[in-house]
Amino acid sequence: MKTEHTPRTEAAEGTGPGRPDAPDPRTGPEGPESGRARRLDLIAAAAGVLLVTAAILVGHAIQNRNGTLRAQWPPLLASWDPHLGPGTPAALTMAVLVVAYGPPLAARLPWRGLLGAAWAGSTAWVFSMALIDGWYRGVERRLTTKHEYLRVIDRFDDIPATLRDFTNHIVIGEPGNWPAHVAGHPPGATLTFVWLDRIGLGGGAWAAVWCVVVGSSAVLAALITVRVLAGEHLARRAAPFLVLAPAAVWAGVSADGYFAAVAAWSVALLALAATRRVRFPAAAAVGGGLLFGWTCYLSYGLGLMATVLLMVLVLARTARPVVPFLLGALVVPAAFTLAGFHWWTAYHLLVERYYQGAGGIRPYAYWVWANLACAVLASGLAAVAGVRRSASYAFGAVRALRTGDTAPRTGNTATRAPARRLALLVLAALVALLAADLSGMSKAETERIWQPFLLWLLPAAALLPARTARYWLVASVVPALLINHLLWTGW
Repeated sequence: MKTEHTPRTEAAEGTGPGRPDAPDPRTGPEGPESGRARRLDLIAAAAGVLLVTAAILVGHAIQNRNGTLRAQWPPLLASWDPHLGPGTPAALTMAVLVVAYGPPLAARLPWRGLLGAAWAGSTAWVFSMALIDGWYRGVERRLTTKHEYLRVIDRFDDIPATLRDFTNHIVIGEPGNWPAHVAGHPPGATLTFVWLDRIGLGGGAWAAVWCVVVGSSAVLAALITVRVLAGEHLARRAAPFLVLAPAAVWAGVSADGYFAAVAAWSVALLALAATRRVRFPAAAAVGGGLLFGWTCYLSYGLGLMATVLLMVLVLARTARPVVPFLLGALVVPAAFTLAGFHWWTAYHLLVERYYQGAGGIRPYAYWVWANLACAVLASGLAAVAGVRRSASYAFGAVRALRTGDTAPRTGNTATRAPARRLALLVLAALVALLAADLSGMSKAETERIWQPFLLWLLPAAALLPARTARYWLVASVVPALLINHLLWTGW
């Protein structure tokens, strides 16, 4: 996409490399670091560790007593299975290379080169993590188990007829009820794999490649969004954390990584349209709307991404893209409704199905907080510390937006506005995640299901001091590697 003739650059904002008012790489985005800020980062990370520890201990006690958690290794849906695999050397190599060279490369590469490297790195990271379980068990078989989408491809020979009849097979007890994942999602999720099969890319291997390659592109969408809303400097600092996302344990291979990418590109296109950083902003807004509409027909809960989309408009201080975005967003719902699938009817039937199964047995009192422990594991301790910083910027960020005081300044205050904008974007995703948690429709498996929300917590690590980036990368990636080598994560 071509930018405008006079795009805002980092130099124009007073934060470009080599300028006297650029942030010192040894500091945070608001100037010299205090010992108190660093201590609070460590306290936040320690609180994350304690939350995970409590979820493990309490979860195992409950599960061993009565089995109501329906998870063998709570809070994760996993079982104890120490193992190595062909992906082990690749995953370790990727981790070492990104930790050692990721931050300086992210700072120096040309922007387009950084995007290409980030996508390639994320794809390699997810694939290597999946291959720790071997090709068949970790890649080819993942989307073909009895709960998954590929089990019902042959039932979509007549797509219009299947869509008209889709809701009749959601509830358990109906003849030919759908497998768990098919019933638990609108038909857009399954149709993706039906269409892949129709063009000759059938089977678990091609489905896995699709989910990983498309899902990894979410990193690009996040980088582009952060750049246009909060500046290139923070986007570059976020890049290594997005590439080495701990959620790769579950993104390889699950359809939720693909869902995350579709939702992320909806946000990125709206951000480009709202900031007018593309030649045709209205077309970008329509595209973002189309993808958001499709997102809502991939997973019922992803309508909550509207909080992130709304924050994009707030940060850009414009409502210009709203009409074209909404026009685009109506296309997919209109098409499915005309085809005979009614989203609201299906959702209410899904709620019934949910409580017929494990959702009706799993205790809300445990999962409402243990879900957050899963989020810590899937986003990493760097994101936890970054979210802490985002919260600390929240008051000043809201005040700045209310008064319109977001213009660039000089000295250490030059980077304050970008940091605050990034903080608000992160907190909007956190609100969506908490809403999903409180709904009671996300009890367990959130390390996988919440990937579209968790993606937007990762850039918060850019708010941490640059000189500590490698330490925070290690703190996030080591638990992910241990999980993938010590546990069998099933879905």
